[in-house]
Amino acid sequence: MPQVEIDATSVRAGRHAARLFSQQRLLKADRASYLGPMPVALLSSRALIAVTGPDARPFLHNLLTQDVETIAPGELRFGALLSPPGRLLFDLFILGTEDGVVLDVAADRRDALIQRLSMYRLRAKVEITADDRPVHAGWPAPEEGFIDDPRTPALGGRLYGEAAADANEDDYNRHRLAVGVPDPTNDAPQDKTYPIEADFDLLNGIDFRKGCFIGQETTSRMKRRGTIKNRMMPLSFDGAPFEFGAEVLNGELRAGQVLSGQDGVVMALLRVDRLDGDLTVDGRPVRLHRPAWMGEEAPSSNA
Repeated sequence: MPQVEIDATSVRAGRHAARLFSQQRLLKADRASYLGPMPVALLSSRALIAVTGPDARPFLHNLLTQDVETIAPGELRFGALLSPPGRLLFDLFILGTEDGVVLDVAADRRDALIQRLSMYRLRAKVEITADDRPVHAGWPAPEEGFIDDPRTPALGGRLYGEAAADANEDDYNRHRLAVGVPDPTNDAPQDKTYPIEADFDLLNGIDFRKGCFIGQETTSRMKRRGTIKNRMMPLSFDGAPFEFGAEVLNGELRAGQVLSGQDGVVMALLRVDRLDGDLTVDGRPVRLHRPAWMGEEAPSSNA
């Protein structure tokens, strides 16, 4: 029988399409069950970078945790740029365009990312420039003009450009925390946190089959060997939030630390072997929530 050659890029594109189809089915269910108006918030903490030119996609593909070469125009993916030891430097969204991609990044780190990408550019035919369009989020299910959030359908969608906002960023963060998704910019101090600790592997932020990227060796080894000691998960409680870095205790044992949050809920970096039992912060009881999007990979004390 004649052998059929299968292009690796086509295989990766098909895998992403299947994942997107599965997420769209969930989004349709969300839309059917939600009857109220969709809140829209301007995310002033986010900014955009346009990366264009004939080498734009292969250039970023070799740097980022996400597959960039197969992104279709208008498609959005989630990923990161890591340090060589495999720790988070920049979390980002990647929007496919006709002549490259647009990166959705933390506004206060945009200049630093442009500088770092320019350092890696060398002779690549790439233009890296600031894009001044605003970033908006809408939830719980995105309406026309919004692009589905690639992390989990429950987050809603994002829009790049002008929109009528009737909510603020605190409202969006309240929704994000309710869904149980970390904000790496605020929850992961730069170059100190591994992406798997920030749940990137469970939020479609790492393509383990794409090939090389900066920090791949450490990231792949952690996933392959199951050596994941800490995960970001939400804690709920009564009253005002705790200070960033406050210690989470399981009895008298240290179980983790508090990250960012609001009244009644915070994100925390927790040891997966100390999740069961009575958790406290500053002497106050807190309740652990295992987000639905974690599925069977939600850690337990037996992890």
